Amino acid sequence: MSKYKEIKGFKVQTLASDTVASALPGTTWSSGNNLNTAVLGNTGFGTQSAAASVGGTAGSITNHVEEYDGSSWTEVTAVPTGADSMGSCGPQTSGMVFGGQRPPNTTATYEYNGASWTAGGDLTTARRDLIGAGTQTAGLAAFGAVDPPFSAEAEQYNGASWTNIAEGNTARRSAGGSGTSTSALAYGGYVGPPGATNAVEQYNGSSWTEVSELNTARLGVGSGGSSGTEALAIGGEGVAVTEFWNGSSWTEVADLAVARGNKFGLPSGPTNAALQAGGNASGASTATEEFTVPGDFQKINVGQVYFNSGSNAFKVTGLSGSSGTWSSGGALPQVMNQGTGCGIGNTSGMAMTGSSPPSFTKTTTAFQYNGTNWTEVGELNVAKSNSSSAQNSPIATTLNYAGDGPGTYSKTNEAWDNVSWTVKAELNVAGNGATGFGVSSTSAGRAGGQSTATPPGGPHYTGTEIWDGTSWSEVNELLASRRYAGGVGTVTAALFIGGDTDSGSFPGGRYTARVESWNGTSWSEITDLNTGRAYAVGAGIQTSAIAFGGAPPRTGATEFWNGSSWTEISDMAVARQGGTGNGSSASALSVGGESPLSPAVTATVEEWDGVEVNKTITVS
Repeated sequence: MSKYKEIKGFKVQTLASDTVASALPGTTWSSGNNLNTAVLGNTGFGTQSAAASVGGTAGSITNHVEEYDGSSWTEVTAVPTGADSMGSCGPQTSGMVFGGQRPPNTTATYEYNGASWTAGGDLTTARRDLIGAGTQTAGLAAFGAVDPPFSAEAEQYNGASWTNIAEGNTARRSAGGSGTSTSALAYGGYVGPPGATNAVEQYNGSSWTEVSELNTARLGVGSGGSSGTEALAIGGEGVAVTEFWNGSSWTEVADLAVARGNKFGLPSGPTNAALQAGGNASGASTATEEFTVPGDFQKINVGQVYFNSGSNAFKVTGLSGSSGTWSSGGALPQVMNQGTGCGIGNTSGMAMTGSSPPSFTKTTTAFQYNGTNWTEVGELNVAKSNSSSAQNSPIATTLNYAGDGPGTYSKTNEAWDNVSWTVKAELNVAGNGATGFGVSSTSAGRAGGQSTATPPGGPHYTGTEIWDGTSWSEVNELLASRRYAGGVGTVTAALFIGGDTDSGSFPGGRYTARVESWNGTSWSEITDLNTGRAYAVGAGIQTSAIAFGGAPPRTGATEFWNGSSWTEISDMAVARQGGTGNGSSASALSVGGESPLSPAVTATVEEWDGVEVNKTITVS
């Protein structure tokens, strides 16, 4: 007969320590055996256990080649003609080098088969201090010095000839570079006075895009990485710093023991098998260092339950909004201001209604987001702006209500079933600028705003209405009247965040930091925001939320609510008001709005990602 635990239980892994997001904090550089000949300006290809060092300057420009087997360097067949500061790519047994200076700069390309060298097709432009990526049959050469100017030119190699492709954005020399011919990265380098840059560009096979900058500007950067979404920027002239690229940002990891500038790197090799050899460390160097990533760490995994034997505690891994980052998302097909939205995270959102320049005509449009692109879906029956929605509902079942209708405040109400919008029973009181909350097209709430229930120029509306799928019911009012507040939650547990009171004498000022909490029966005042504002957008639930954006002045400020207090965390890249958003405190979208930039109304979308954290399971 089966035991109960065999039917209902599950195995819990025992770990000696908590899981971690990455092994990066445990990375190290360790000394390898020295090169046979001190050299600087050498280039490299391969991996840590099978690498080649080619050319450079060893007293004079050399054609010297050495191979590394993970233990020691061996002199092998020299490249036909030596050069300094060449580009390179590929594995040890099928790598290639190209360009460089002899002087003058050269267009020469040489292919290596692990034993001998063969001349390949020439670059279209002679240059030195360029980056390389890819393989012997699908290579990339870009940037560099075309004396006297620097270059942003890029070329691709098909195994026989080079072809010019889209140029980069910033001409430079002595940058680091790595990846493939269709997914590459260029980082750092020299752009002329005043000196080194921390600018980074990413190539996707058709164009170069500026992405997050290095933490430390430098030139003569060593490189490593087999794609444009993972790379190492190693050292530089007078610099020992190493930084890791995770596809969106750079993190400083272990420093080199010997600070040095060099063009050496393994631009097609994995980041966990990087190597640095030779270089300019107050003169030509023989030093070799190997990059090591711990192999025994346990990677963090959302939803994982485990027992930490070191702390004698059960743990579960979840996402937290207490820290996180904003990153660029797919732009809306049209600029939008004063819209509203819904959704459950940054891979599933909806933006609807609003207005767009130049005429700022109210719109019926609605768009859905899949984490990459927006698709226009069924139009609403009534055009409006400053409307409200069931903020916490998924995109397949939501509600849009009230707002600025054609020439007047609206009390229209429409339900979305993922196919079309259907007109439902109207609100009791028409209005706009209200705060919406709720989880579906049959469960939503509306509070505050401007309305026909208050006289022009008088105090804003304090009314609250709840929708049960059939009708709206007026319930207990807000404690303080205001409009353009953020909101999150359900019809029994919601937050009303900040807003515009229209009164400078209101406690805390016209643009208030006041927050109220709804328990399904009444509103109560809770801890204020750190920064008072109107037009803030909320995402999350009553006990875990973020509030972002707002005005005046227009801001990108983001605050996290843990159920008892607000904490300022990462700002958005684009400050804005009148935008929309959705999601949770750990995964949210910020969509459109009005920024201080020109043009003011934007189609910009930013995605919020919380961090993975391990929480102790407590039993009461």
